[in-house]
Amino acid sequence: MTYRDTQKVLVTGGAGFLGSHLCDRLVDAGADVLCLDNLYTGTKKNVAHLHDRTNFEFVRHDVTMPLYVEIDRIFNLACPASPIHYQYDPVQTTKTSVHGAINMLGLAKRLRARILQASTSEVYGDPEVHPQKEEYWGRVNPIGIRSCYDEGKRCAETLFFDYRRQHNLEIKVVRIFNTYGPRMNPHDGRVVSNFIVQALKGEDITIYGDGSQTRSFCYVDDLIEAMLRMMDTRADFTGPVNIGNPGEFTMLELAEKILSLVGSTSKIVYQPLPQDDPRQRQPDISLAKSELDWQPKVSLEDGLKETISYFKRLLQA
Repeated sequence: MTYRDTQKVLVTGGAGFLGSHLCDRLVDAGADVLCLDNLYTGTKKNVAHLHDRTNFEFVRHDVTMPLYVEIDRIFNLACPASPIHYQYDPVQTTKTSVHGAINMLGLAKRLRARILQASTSEVYGDPEVHPQKEEYWGRVNPIGIRSCYDEGKRCAETLFFDYRRQHNLEIKVVRIFNTYGPRMNPHDGRVVSNFIVQALKGEDITIYGDGSQTRSFCYVDDLIEAMLRMMDTRADFTGPVNIGNPGEFTMLELAEKILSLVGSTSKIVYQPLPQDDPRQRQPDISLAKSELDWQPKVSLEDGLKETISYFKRLLQA
């Protein structure tokens, strides 16, 4: 993947966990990158190493407000993605997904720019189908504590496809399953960062429920590669496409693997399962394999080693 120096690419949520890794790849590929973030969950530290690059620019801006720039492509990643962050201000979370999508789609329409939406496996809710295919409509509680994120992302997908039908906009939609790696926020409440930080500090490992619920974990480098490939697909291919690692692990298996890799003496403790927490989550990535020629390469153990090293450095700083 290479970009001309004149090709301008906007990344909303660019100072976040995923956005900063995407900015890295785009800058290295030669794109002129405009990184947009209101720093609600993102941090300037995630992109500080890019500030000396002539083809990188950071702008502090909230996507719920209109934006007037000249760009060729848009990656729309802006939205808090962990339950702790998106439930802290649920109204703002919904606004970010819905108003943010409207503003970015309006910008793309004016400029005839191609735009990619970073959607989520949360659109499937607590699924009755396993693994989840893109054709599955989902089972989401519209009035629960997770609804601000789940329904916000579902509405954003609706807007993307309506802009496609009504304005013939070039859209791309990916549904991101659990992703982990360096630059995760240590306090975001996600299971991988929670377990690693607790293990490194020698604290109890907190498992919600009985630990039998499953997730699939995709390393960040694999995910970013899939997003870039999706953006470069033919104009008539819109998605949505599941992006994730189909390897399925229980929470107990994950905790035990992290304890082993860290060499921690932390004990596992159990807490009640949060409301509407999905019991199973696993992507069917057949479409990504056929259309993107993509499948994850990084094993859970190798990815966890990199992530543990990152958190060790962070906690020692």
